[in-house]
Amino acid sequence: MQTEFVISAGEQPKRLDVFLVRREPRLSRAALQRMITAGWVRVNDQLARPSQRIKPGDVIKFDSPKPAPLLVDGQPRPLEILFEDAACLVLNKPAGVVAHPGPGHWSDTLLNALLHHGVQAGEIATPGFVHRLDKDTSGVMVVAKTAEAHRRLAVQFVGHSIVRQYEALVCGVPTQLDGRIEIGIGPDRQNPKRTSMETLHPKASITEYTVEESFGALAAHVLLRPHTGRTHQIRAHLQAIGSPIMGDHAYGGATICTADGSQIPRVMLHARTLGFSHPTTEAYCEFAVSPPSDFCALHQRLRSALSCEKESIARGGVSRLLAWL
Repeated sequence: MQTEFVISAGEQPKRLDVFLVRREPRLSRAALQRMITAGWVRVNDQLARPSQRIKPGDVIKFDSPKPAPLLVDGQPRPLEILFEDAACLVLNKPAGVVAHPGPGHWSDTLLNALLHHGVQAGEIATPGFVHRLDKDTSGVMVVAKTAEAHRRLAVQFVGHSIVRQYEALVCGVPTQLDGRIEIGIGPDRQNPKRTSMETLHPKASITEYTVEESFGALAAHVLLRPHTGRTHQIRAHLQAIGSPIMGDHAYGGATICTADGSQIPRVMLHARTLGFSHPTTEAYCEFAVSPPSDFCALHQRLRSALSCEKESIARGGVSRLLAWL
């Protein structure tokens, strides 16, 4: 099926993928970029690039394949719902749960739980998720319940007007206690499943951070405010400044996945706060949740280790913190 439209005179120049994500809310920006690269989108009958600037008078032809039906069954799973109305639902996603069915996780996902909760399959399957959290990441997520709500929320995410704050337990302490990481990242040249600055296609990425608490030189509790939303952005940025997240084997190796001889169960990253304009009322909404028990337990162990270290130093003993490395 082909869609054709002409850019109106009042349209401001912008990237092709940014323009299309507003016109085609059922598709993610990443999906549209793949379609443009594959040649399914043409500008003035010419192959285009996702970054190409469109301007008034341009003719865009968009070939979209007929979507295959997504057959997802509802499955019972407790949901911690923070807010729900006819337009959207806000929840506290637990760590260890995949958002959407995919290879290796065709069931027992967050989408399965939402369908069981009673959200209609035709609405939530597409568009549904405006953003996602990694399997190991806990915290606040918003889910659109209608196509129009998805479109309005997606515009906010694309425009970076969403308020987001994360917290993480990281190895080592950043040199600056308050900082701004501006490092272009993209698929790693050696391992495309990872994100890094060693990429052929870097994209501008910004993360601000504040060290809220440090545990000697061993670790720190860090608050993070991403201004962009690249895949694995926070994990890659923290690795780039030498403070990978504890438990993150992919971005820090095996040595940061144990503490005091115990296995760290997951990537210690939590989405604490999410703020946005309600897709119907346009009122500002903000939701915050505390980190789960495994995060808090490791946090407390770090504090206890630091306390023991201080006592040991006071008595002239040998540092117990070295046992954590």
